[in-house]
Amino acid sequence: MILLQLVMTLLWLLALGYVTANLQVGEELTVEQLLYVLMVGSSNDAAIVLAEHVAGSQEEFSNLMNKKAQELGCTNSHFINPNGVHNENHYSTAHDLAIIAKYAMQNDEFRKLVSTTSYKLPATAKYEREDRLFTTTNSLLIVNNNDRADNYYYKYATGIKTGFTTPAGNCLIASSNKDGFELLTVVLGSGQTSQGLSQRYLDTISMFNYGYSNYFMRGVAKEGSIVQTTVINNATKDTKKLDLALSKDVTVLIKTEDKNTNLLPTVTLNENLKAPIKKGDVVGHVKYEVEGITYEADLLANSDVKPSRVFIKILIFVIILVFAFLYLKAKQNQKEKRKVKYYKGR
Repeated sequence: MILLQLVMTLLWLLALGYVTANLQVGEELTVEQLLYVLMVGSSNDAAIVLAEHVAGSQEEFSNLMNKKAQELGCTNSHFINPNGVHNENHYSTAHDLAIIAKYAMQNDEFRKLVSTTSYKLPATAKYEREDRLFTTTNSLLIVNNNDRADNYYYKYATGIKTGFTTPAGNCLIASSNKDGFELLTVVLGSGQTSQGLSQRYLDTISMFNYGYSNYFMRGVAKEGSIVQTTVINNATKDTKKLDLALSKDVTVLIKTEDKNTNLLPTVTLNENLKAPIKKGDVVGHVKYEVEGITYEADLLANSDVKPSRVFIKILIFVIILVFAFLYLKAKQNQKEKRKVKYYKGR
């Protein structure tokens, strides 16, 4: 449980007009409760409590945010608070936010949070008046059974988060999933149309529709399928032909107009590939280049490869020759040393 200690912070947020959950000093809530209050209700005070719980202070949590952003490859972001309250030194870009969102969506708990449309925070000992109800601010997720122009519901939407400050305008990071084809969009600095409609939703829906109309996910090859057969020269006759199997499914994003294009992989085998090889060993690499994106997978040996007896005999013979040479060389060196000693003695 997290004990809230937020008097001055809450007063500050309320004075600025930022959304809060009306969290009370001394109120105890779980991390899970606070996450739902944060992600569903956009509550700034919940963000502050979580940040201080995790890192001890907002400043230290911001440092963690910046460190993680850099690790993910963000190049134009800098965070100084956990909730996005406006500051000239707190900034990001659509590209960086897409990187962060893509990473976050790999977490099943995060996916659950950002797709939740409503959440009830039960009354507590410090807030006994009533349960607090929160509804998502992401209108893409809200089912409105009407034909109004401001019905922004998108049936494939799965998240993620809205945002707003006066300088930043209306912002939205959104995700959708249509038959396993997932899209992610970022809209920043949006406003309203002349008819009073929210441009961030209109633009997001347009991008989703464009993506699904012009692209699709195509399965190129299945895990275990044979990509190529190669010959291992030092192997036995029965095992020298080695099938190279794909380590995982390869699915690529491709334009609808190119759906029948034959995609050929680039195969790279390990250097000095020779027997013995065990079934399942990584023996190479395969990649597909589509629309400037590289899709990669390992190639696995589909069977055991045994070294040929002839090769083994040759190898043994070479080893014997090496040892013989070293032995004779050592004997010769000993004779040379004896000669030197003899001449010195005379």
